[in-house]
Amino acid sequence: MFRKVTIIGDGGMGSVCSMLLCENGVQTTLWGHDKNQLARIAAARENVVFLPGYPLPDTLKYDSDDAGAVKNAELLVSAVPCQFDRRVWARLRPYVSDGVPIVSITKGIENDTLLRPTQILAQILGNANPLAVLSGPNIADELVRKLPATATVACKDPALAQRIQQVFNTPYFRVYTNDDLTGVELAGAMKNVIAIAAGIIDGIGAGDNAKAALITRGLAEIQRLGVALGAREKTFDGLSGLGDLVTTCISPKGRNRSFGERIGKGLSVTEALGATQSVVEGVSTCQSIVALAKKYAVEMPITEAVHSIINGQKTVKQAIADLMNRQLKAE
Repeated sequence: MFRKVTIIGDGGMGSVCSMLLCENGVQTTLWGHDKNQLARIAAARENVVFLPGYPLPDTLKYDSDDAGAVKNAELLVSAVPCQFDRRVWARLRPYVSDGVPIVSITKGIENDTLLRPTQILAQILGNANPLAVLSGPNIADELVRKLPATATVACKDPALAQRIQQVFNTPYFRVYTNDDLTGVELAGAMKNVIAIAAGIIDGIGAGDNAKAALITRGLAEIQRLGVALGAREKTFDGLSGLGDLVTTCISPKGRNRSFGERIGKGLSVTEALGATQSVVEGVSTCQSIVALAKKYAVEMPITEAVHSIINGQKTVKQAIADLMNRQLKAE
């Protein structure tokens, strides 16, 4: 098992990972891009902005020095919002040793390049580091309360997947392995867009029938694009696919669902984004997914509807009417 791990990113999920690792006796360091913000977290022993109310482990170390944080790590955890991935890892690149594995917990697709987080890392680091993904139905607030949860670690190297599985697994957090890195990573990104739509349904009071239909047809969209990009269809029926999709669409704590709910209640996109300090990944990811769908000629009507709402091209009422009036077909 890995003995020394550095988490790159001091947001909510980065803090949750630090708790899991410290509980397993792993020497864990938390790195943040803003040394002042990291200093405040260290002083309070609590992530007061992104995970308030939950003390961080006494054994957790903090380091804003780029070289110092990564040079002795046996495993790096990438917990950076997707649209900042490139900037952060380009900054750290000179200090990352070849061969050190990196597991990404980031969920999104880069706008300009349409690359997944691990593809961004491979491009920056020159394929010098083994890459994996940890993803699943993981609401941070529930994990820190030690409520039962599961996740999947995906990697092309089964042995590395098992080592990461062991270092994160706890009595209340069960980790599975999967070799479909592409599918697991895509599922984590695309579900956020469907979650925005789920929030919109909640905001307008459209009911549970509508939400059930949305989740079902949303999963079909995710599978279609995933398979077109080389993923296995079966992956999307698992924890990182259906499991994560359901949690994100129903949890009142989900950032993307909550953003969509505010839109459904009449707030503008700017107002809805301003109501949270967290990054709403589904907003930027939506743009990338629409571009990928167009590139690979994949039909994704729900994603396109969310995109049209976010960009002000359609009202919520118009987007829903257009979806309901599409040409009838077999399921």
